[in-house]
Amino acid sequence: MTANIRIVLVNTTHPGNIGGVARAMKNMNFTELHLVAPKKFPHAEATARSSGATDLLERAVVHATLEEAIADCQLVVGTSARGRHIPWPVVDPRELAAIVAPALVTEQSEGKKIAIVFGREDRGLTNEELHLCHHHVHIPSNPEFSSLNLAAAVQVLTYELRMAELYSDANAEHKPQWGTDWDIELAESAELERLFEHLEQTLIDIRFLDPDNPRQLMPRLRRLYLRALPDKVEVNVLRGILTATQKRLKEHE
Repeated sequence: MTANIRIVLVNTTHPGNIGGVARAMKNMNFTELHLVAPKKFPHAEATARSSGATDLLERAVVHATLEEAIADCQLVVGTSARGRHIPWPVVDPRELAAIVAPALVTEQSEGKKIAIVFGREDRGLTNEELHLCHHHVHIPSNPEFSSLNLAAAVQVLTYELRMAELYSDANAEHKPQWGTDWDIELAESAELERLFEHLEQTLIDIRFLDPDNPRQLMPRLRRLYLRALPDKVEVNVLRGILTATQKRLKEHE
């Protein structure tokens, strides 16, 4: 299961934190580290803090944007504090592991990719970045001292995912499932982004969405579609409907 999950760090400021994350990942047998526009990498401090997990640093993939880092992923989870303007599906680390594990211990798990996205040390992920995620995961730490070091947060999540993998066979029937025995591959993040762009333009074309006063329409529609985890065929069907709508509109202009 761990081979299907990538850890994505966004705009990390301190290189030592990247090394600490690599160490935490290797402790739990995670190997795929992706970095989005890190401030300093590679760096000697990252190597020192990795405490021997230099192989993860050497294989780390650097991206210019988060969209690029998650483009081929079917499920994207963003780490978040509670209290966003628009509530999103929020799970704790154990609930996340229960969702993910059953899908990745079956014969159909080959090729599936899940991204766990961690934000900046001082302010986490932006609302726009969180809107790219199917779920938000929140670590229920002490509310009076809630700030977690980046490596510590990664350790908590990777531990829960590893424990779910180790014990999934005995209790899989009691856990919620995602993507198990599905007949079509789930849509990748890049395909969903093209759907959202198409949807937004169509809503503008039919004058349902005012681009000068969009309010929260697109974030709410994102939440709706991401919650459904559409597969590739479903995304194609939805885009076909949008294309037919645009064509019909032009015929009546």
